[in-house]
Amino acid sequence: MVKATPIDFLRQVRQEVSKVTWPTRRETITSTIMVIIMVIFMALFFFLVDQVLSLGIGAILGLGG
Repeated sequence: MVKATPIDFLRQVRQEVSKVTWPTRRETITSTIMVIIMVIFMALFFFLVDQVLSLGIGAILGLGG
């Protein structure tokens, strides 16, 4: 295996980075907003599921007392 010098390595990195298709500012903002909305939605969903399960388990355990 041939080791590249640091200069060669940086040159190769620069070539590879130039091949990347970077998202536009609008795409980045849209994706970020979608992620935030999904995080809020999932947090509410799991909160509600947790509350329902908590009430159910409380009802089951409360029957014996």
